[in-house]
Amino acid sequence: MFISNEQKFRENITIQYGLRFSAFQNLGKNTLFKYDMTDPKEYVVVDSIIYGKGKIFNTYSGFEPRLNIVYQLNSSLSIKASYNRTLQYIHLATNTTATTPLDVWFPCSPNVKPQKSDQVALGLFKNFANDMFETSIETYYKKMQNVIDFRDHAALLLNKKFEGELRTGDGYSYGLELYLKKQEGAFSGWISYTWSKTMRTINTINNGKAFPAPYDKPHNIAIVASYDISRRINISANWIYNTGAPRTMPTGRFEYGGLIVPIYSDRNSVRLPDYHRMDLSITLYNKNTKRNGSLKKYEGSWNLSVYNVYNRHNAYSINFQTERK
Repeated sequence: MFISNEQKFRENITIQYGLRFSAFQNLGKNTLFKYDMTDPKEYVVVDSIIYGKGKIFNTYSGFEPRLNIVYQLNSSLSIKASYNRTLQYIHLATNTTATTPLDVWFPCSPNVKPQKSDQVALGLFKNFANDMFETSIETYYKKMQNVIDFRDHAALLLNKKFEGELRTGDGYSYGLELYLKKQEGAFSGWISYTWSKTMRTINTINNGKAFPAPYDKPHNIAIVASYDISRRINISANWIYNTGAPRTMPTGRFEYGGLIVPIYSDRNSVRLPDYHRMDLSITLYNKNTKRNGSLKKYEGSWNLSVYNVYNRHNAYSINFQTERK
């Protein structure tokens, strides 16, 4: 449920505010494991409870306020500030220590609390040349609670006691976004650049030291261009660049009892190669008007796209093989 309102103060200040209430429930049939968390490195199952089909055995709920203020300095220049709280009941955890990435979606439960984030943002927005060009610069800060990650050497595949592999803590994210867009004319497009940092602190991971979140990618650039050759033909191109994703990788090894044991880096302290690619496309439109001005029965378009034009080999994962000396 939610309620919201928009008010204007004088002619140049607009305030939008609202309150949202959300709830999440776990519904049987389900087996819930209870854990002894005395040893933070490994949770031990001490009991299990079986809930029958259709039985509600857990409920989470909370209020999510939001506030947005727009101060119009003149017809083409404005300042915007906002605050919002978000509760997340479905989670994604990424295992960055496995030889291949394994992402797992899972819901809240009595063992897994909702993730909570509070974000504030402040931005300056300016239009030029009779609104032909739109520009903005915006900064934000987000504080997160109950963020989730896997413990070291987590067992994930076909594991009924999956929740015992999870660890929770706090996180934060902040960044700066720059944006330029041309909105009118045969040639249009936009350029954006984002610098950001996203960190987590979980007592039982990385010796309690802060580490980058799996999706921490400090630099992000996007360039999109579109040109109308004629009323029916359009060509477009886009180029994107991201800093490589952080991963936990082996940095050394030792031999014990005839076995080779890898030595891993700190959590998410090594990055994959940077990601970038260019795409091209051409579109032929079948407009819904005939030459005499009457409407056609159908309209549509043909599109030919080339993905990753210069064949960039972007790494999705890096695997290691053990070799004996």
